[in-house]
Amino acid sequence: MNPDDPRAVRSRTRLRAAVLELATAKDPAAITMSEVAKRAGVNRTTVYQHFPDVNALVTDAMEEAVAQVAGAAALCPLDAPRDEVPQPLETLFRHVTDSAALYRHMLGPQGSARFAARMRERLTAELAASFRAGRRPPGFDDVPPETHAAYLAGALIGVLATWITDEVPAPAEETALAFWRLFRP
Repeated sequence: MNPDDPRAVRSRTRLRAAVLELATAKDPAAITMSEVAKRAGVNRTTVYQHFPDVNALVTDAMEEAVAQVAGAAALCPLDAPRDEVPQPLETLFRHVTDSAALYRHMLGPQGSARFAARMRERLTAELAASFRAGRRPPGFDDVPPETHAAYLAGALIGVLATWITDEVPAPAEETALAFWRLFRP
């Protein structure tokens, strides 16, 4: 199968949309390939031609969200005041709020480990690149940029997961400000 074939592209697009709709309604671990096929309007064999399992499909479908999270975190201006959430971080928390049900399922206890790992990897890479380019908070010269980036990536994912899966999540602005204060002591 040629992945650039327009039919293959259409099928993958429909599969991604279908799995995200399903992941908004229930935990990814409970989604079956048959459900995805039915929702996408394709044969189950078609699903397996493109993805080995639901977890791989969910991770692929969430790649744009991962890129958005990583990009927003890496764009935070280091000179922003400690008590004022930078616009990229505010945008990131608003994005998670807008897709709260999906993120709740993806980052919750029954969520996708592959998605969380991919998010951590991408976020770490974006932050490390930003740090190597000179966009690093002062006072961390004794810590390798990759280690610093991994630490912050894990912290951000942990904060997002705890916040979005809380029974009554705090307002996005409040949580974003708390994270920024931790990021910029």
